[in-house]
Amino acid sequence: MATLFISDLHLDPARPDITTQALDFLHSEAHEADALYILGDLFEAWVGDDDPEPEKRRVIAALRKLSDAGLPLYFMHGNRDFLVGARFAAESGCTLLEDPTTIELHGTRVLLMHGDTLCTDDHEYQAFRAMVRNPAWQQAMLARPLPERLALAQQLRETSAASMAGKPMEIMDVNQGAVEAAMRQHGVYTLLHGHTHRPAVHQFELDGHEAVRIVLGDWYTQGSVLSWDAGGFVLRTLPR
Repeated sequence: MATLFISDLHLDPARPDITTQALDFLHSEAHEADALYILGDLFEAWVGDDDPEPEKRRVIAALRKLSDAGLPLYFMHGNRDFLVGARFAAESGCTLLEDPTTIELHGTRVLLMHGDTLCTDDHEYQAFRAMVRNPAWQQAMLARPLPERLALAQQLRETSAASMAGKPMEIMDVNQGAVEAAMRQHGVYTLLHGHTHRPAVHQFELDGHEAVRIVLGDWYTQGSVLSWDAGGFVLRTLPR
């Protein structure tokens, strides 16, 4: 069996095909795994654990079924679902992870990140991230009525889309210096993240050692999963 990693599903009622594929994955391949790690942006938007939206509830129920069957589940916040909290964790059976987190897989230390903190050239985004990750901002946001939060989330998405449209692609990708700094800080030569929607395996040299950065893909047109077992890792696409 393998440990599975996914990210950037961006589940949204407006894209039911993604939810259908995600649920199929959770009901099939994930049931045979050793563990499942979700490295952020499972949802397109998350305005609080009290959101009763039916598609979100279906996904939470599917995760709970896996947890009840004994599968370890781990969830790391992304830039779209940073308000996921303790109630979600309790209802889904997921353990919430700090970003970054280091784990060991078959003798390899692996640094797990969502990936947005590595995009240090995008100064506008990093300022926005600092604002919305501030506990005081989050407390004030969650104190608003649910309809207000949903409206604000839509507004933020529209602002984000407009901002991204005017930026060069390289600014929104990771900064290699930030990648190397993070890996040095945590004493690893393997980094796994999502966020950029650019699935790939990047090999490079870090302080005289072979290093690798694995990037998970998004689920907009197909699934993306990393499987890691005793024989190593495989980054795969899942046809829709």
